[in-house]
Amino acid sequence: MDTVRAKYKRVVLKLSGEILAGEAGYGIDPRVAASIAEQVREVQDLGVELAIVIGGGNIWRGTAGSALGMDRATADYMGMLATVINALALQDALEQKDVPTRVQTAIEMREVAEPYIRRRAIRHLEKGRVVIFAAGNGNPYFSTDTTAALRCAEIEAEVMLKATKEEGVYDDDPRRNPSARLFREISYLEVLQRGLRVMDTTATSLCMDNGIPIIVFDVNRPGNIRRAVLGEQIGTYVRGD
Repeated sequence: MDTVRAKYKRVVLKLSGEILAGEAGYGIDPRVAASIAEQVREVQDLGVELAIVIGGGNIWRGTAGSALGMDRATADYMGMLATVINALALQDALEQKDVPTRVQTAIEMREVAEPYIRRRAIRHLEKGRVVIFAAGNGNPYFSTDTTAALRCAEIEAEVMLKATKEEGVYDDDPRRNPSARLFREISYLEVLQRGLRVMDTTATSLCMDNGIPIIVFDVNRPGNIRRAVLGEQIGTYVRGD
């Protein structure tokens, strides 16, 4: 185990499905999954208890299906199933790195994963296993960002690590506006008042109500997950007032 002391003991890492797609923009890029798995292994070597909530946007988005006329609940359930596919792919990548992993799903499918049970999840973490939470929170109309905030509160994680393709939170879209300013630190209220795209408002409010700080950072830069749990200044730190 690494002798360096981490700032956080238990964390939740929120990964979007799009990150797993890599440059292709759709599906799962095994090289990206392997890169994320290597970063997770580095964190596990620090003795940090790590849970992961993963999205499914690289395969299916419920809101997109709804916009095309599909029943919203049906479309959202399809999105939840997409997150399970991603969770199993990430589990495989982690176990190829000798990282013990468990997938827990909010919708029961015992042949491929455990059902989500809070106490069992915490026990896995205490035993040094990475836990991947899939299928959202089991209900339509909720995003995986909200699920990440909920799981953070439930397992008493100290921080949420919000992995993105950008360096952090900007006052404008940096891909359209090269002059967009990066926030190094910002409050939950300012995020909500400005309508910044950190997470959806439900997820941000849940973190605010439970005092869960959020670190938004670029996961494509190798070693950034480790830097985040060590407390180094990367990305944007979202906090209370």
